[in-house]
Amino acid sequence: MSDSTTRFSDRVGDYTRYRPHYPKGILPYLEQETGFNPSSIVADIGSGTGISTELFLEHGNKVYAVEPNRQMRAKAEELLGTYAGLISIDGTAEETGLGKESVDLIVAGQAFHWFDQMKAKKEFVRISRPGGFAALIWNERLISSAFEIDYEALILHYGSDYKTINHKNISDEKIAGFFSPWPSSLRVFENEQIFDFDGLAGRLRSSSYMPNEGNPKYEAMVADLWKLFEKYNSGGRVRVGYETKLYPGRIR
Repeated sequence: MSDSTTRFSDRVGDYTRYRPHYPKGILPYLEQETGFNPSSIVADIGSGTGISTELFLEHGNKVYAVEPNRQMRAKAEELLGTYAGLISIDGTAEETGLGKESVDLIVAGQAFHWFDQMKAKKEFVRISRPGGFAALIWNERLISSAFEIDYEALILHYGSDYKTINHKNISDEKIAGFFSPWPSSLRVFENEQIFDFDGLAGRLRSSSYMPNEGNPKYEAMVADLWKLFEKYNSGGRVRVGYETKLYPGRIR
């Protein structure tokens, strides 16, 4: 995963427009489980284009958005620059650039599987205040409906290293090991996206393992995606379902 900090550089537009957001129910759950509140200082690690960052900025939090990819970081600054609480940082999970004991809550939305987990744990402990928590979040695409099963088959057919970098490779046991010796928990929220064909194509392109325009496989992929859409759409729309998985736990 040597290119993990640059592999989304040519997909920023699609990532911004077509990636799913996170349910707002995450916030009251974190309040209940961790003591999180609007005055908590948040570090969003691997913040990308700001999808998870925005959730906390809207809540009134000061957020350090730590992102190594220049293009994604610039898009987040463009989209969220009006929030007074945003502090954009060029950094990584392993070297955030943040001060010692500077944050109350560390968040990683759709990013933890890219980290060097041992080095990230050490850094999380360093920047967290005593009693601080971390929250790992993923939107996990469902493979349950007939459309979702065939959509997954298309991704497996055309994707380059999908099986290797899939975040599902991070097991609950690995997550528990990351938080150890402190306990962690899991809360699952329902989530969904409803797409016309252009939106579905954009969602597909937003994944770094899929062929992008200019790739020899791209036209065939889009043609097969259209066949899939024609087969399953209802009123010109298809539904992509998700489980949003939230793992909160004390980090020190």
